[in-house]
Amino acid sequence: MNFDFTAEAPKLMMLLYGVIAFAAVVGLLLLVLDVLPARKDRWIALGLLAPAGLLLTVGLVVPAIRTIILSFMNAGSDEFVGLDNFLWIFTDKNSGMLPDFGATPVQYGVLLSTLLWVLLVPTVSTAVGLVYAVMVDRSRFESLAKSLVFMPMAISFVGAGIIWKFVYEYRQEGSDQIGLLNQLVVAMGGTPQQWLLDGPWNTLFLIVVLVWIQAGFAMVVLSAAIKAIPADIVEAARIDGVTPGQMFWRVTIPSIRPALVVVLVTISIGTLKVFDIVRTMTGGQFGTSVVANEMYTYSFRADERGKGAALAVLLFLFVIPIVIYQVRLMRRRRLEGAR
Repeated sequence: MNFDFTAEAPKLMMLLYGVIAFAAVVGLLLLVLDVLPARKDRWIALGLLAPAGLLLTVGLVVPAIRTIILSFMNAGSDEFVGLDNFLWIFTDKNSGMLPDFGATPVQYGVLLSTLLWVLLVPTVSTAVGLVYAVMVDRSRFESLAKSLVFMPMAISFVGAGIIWKFVYEYRQEGSDQIGLLNQLVVAMGGTPQQWLLDGPWNTLFLIVVLVWIQAGFAMVVLSAAIKAIPADIVEAARIDGVTPGQMFWRVTIPSIRPALVVVLVTISIGTLKVFDIVRTMTGGQFGTSVVANEMYTYSFRADERGKGAALAVLLFLFVIPIVIYQVRLMRRRRLEGAR
């Protein structure tokens, strides 16, 4: 693919101007902080936080406000329509973008699919990571075992989607199967299946991909929490003659509960925003679409910016309770630590 520098020159110049301006602002701040008296701690903190605050405002706060405004506008963003876009999410019977669910509004299928992701991915990922962390704890090949499970975290969601799309690849019966799963099925005398076409199982096969990625994150965090359990507690439990099962449920789980909550909350927030895997593997077809994918589809493919913005705001509303819970939990732990 040839890159035409001449055609892209204006954009490249704008990028260069932005980098120069940012470097100039940071340099000016460092110069000002250098000449300020040493005790001006507040000014130093403000100066150091100003560049990040500016970037957050321009890249996050302003777009968020603009999205909220667009959610109350029509497709062309030139007419105020009130709550029509939000009512459409729960009342539209067949938008043409997804299969008709009969008497059920189309977006209900999307909401149910998203709910399934949020229920299964954090729970299964955390459970797999916890069990694995307990199994390999202080084993001979602990570092290698952890590296193998954590490795998928280094792969982008798009890359993981492509890998697993090959795993689920289908060829007609009698043809050579290039998909690992269908090859195993054929080797055992079965018939190859189109795993990504038939719902609701296709959604479960997509969920497996995110579990494969997030289990490594859960394992690393929970393994660190397990190693932080005081040795005297473990020794006292062993002296009392507890079984491995009792050790797990009555000592390990209560001791690492804060880490468990953090892992569950973090994975839940990431799961609510899942987009790459669905877009890469099915494009949201065959009943596998989620809220983030619908937001993209209506905003950039169907030219329905108002509806796309409404879906984005809905996704934001879903995330807020989880974030509030996480903030309250962190505040409670801070207060307990201060006592």
